[in-house]
Amino acid sequence: MPESIIDISRNFFYEIVRPNLERECPAEMARTAFGVFGYGSEALKLDDEYSRDHHWGLRINALMPDDLFQTRRDALQAAFRANLPASYQGHALREGHAGTGLELDSYESFLARTIGLKHAPQTLTEWLMIPEEDITHLTNGEVWYDPAGDLTRLRATFNAYYPEPVRLRRIANACRFYSGMGTYALKRALLRDNPLYATIAFARSIRLGIHIAFMLDRTYYPYDKWLYAYLLRLPRMSARLRALVDEAVALETAWTRKLELLDRMSDILDETMVEDGVIAPHPKYVGSASSGYRLLEHAYIEIIKKVPDEIKQVVPVTEQIYLEQFHSGFVNAIDIETWHTALNLKPAPDA
Repeated sequence: MPESIIDISRNFFYEIVRPNLERECPAEMARTAFGVFGYGSEALKLDDEYSRDHHWGLRINALMPDDLFQTRRDALQAAFRANLPASYQGHALREGHAGTGLELDSYESFLARTIGLKHAPQTLTEWLMIPEEDITHLTNGEVWYDPAGDLTRLRATFNAYYPEPVRLRRIANACRFYSGMGTYALKRALLRDNPLYATIAFARSIRLGIHIAFMLDRTYYPYDKWLYAYLLRLPRMSARLRALVDEAVALETAWTRKLELLDRMSDILDETMVEDGVIAPHPKYVGSASSGYRLLEHAYIEIIKKVPDEIKQVVPVTEQIYLEQFHSGFVNAIDIETWHTALNLKPAPDA
């Protein structure tokens, strides 16, 4: 199996970058963490031939405290560029991440645009305010060098997974939307012969059902592009759900069958929650001819009643709002041509 770009970048760091920076900038190195992590498929080692059309190449991510970043980033970048080869193992540096192979950032700024905080979450509410898929941007990849240990400790906090009340509150939220805005909505859409709404409701349901499976296996939910790859890695729920998911998402599967499969997913998730003690054993329920099978809203009410009062009405953040806050400012600061280049967007030949 060929080396991934993260493997090549690791070699590049140890062979070229670290000796140079330790010689030229020892004080800065003592407070900077290096590795590959954050955004991009390569940080998950899931980059492929399609990943290479933008922001792909030799890559080193580096985080330093904001005070050091504001005063010494230029010095560290200059030391990095000094005596830098034009390429390494066949990869041109100009094609690398951030245009040089090194993406240097403020530790606090990186956290702010991923988890919306500048420190590890300290309360249950702070945990609930973090977009789950952005946690993977803190825990993915590798950290090779972190003498101060700040990033390593933060990753350890998140790798320990959610505090249990937070996990339960997130499960409850997903159960509510899976059932109340998912399978219920799909049932009504089919009764009213509304394929547009059926498509929306089905997509919402299958995504949320898989999300609940991730939480039951105490695994962070990745961004959607790599959801299936990560579903296959779940220790319990992959075996329980994979065949169902494969059939449900197939285009040739009829709408009525899709709903049947989602209802079966409800049963599997419910049975697993009983197995795990998330909810108590209960009698078998049946659905409604007009409202469908809203089983997971039974779990919703039971879980809501037992989570701490301080988070009963805290709705978990599920969208990447902090990244978009940063991104809109970034886009505003560049010209349209630069943006089109990043998008691989070119004028049509006959334009």
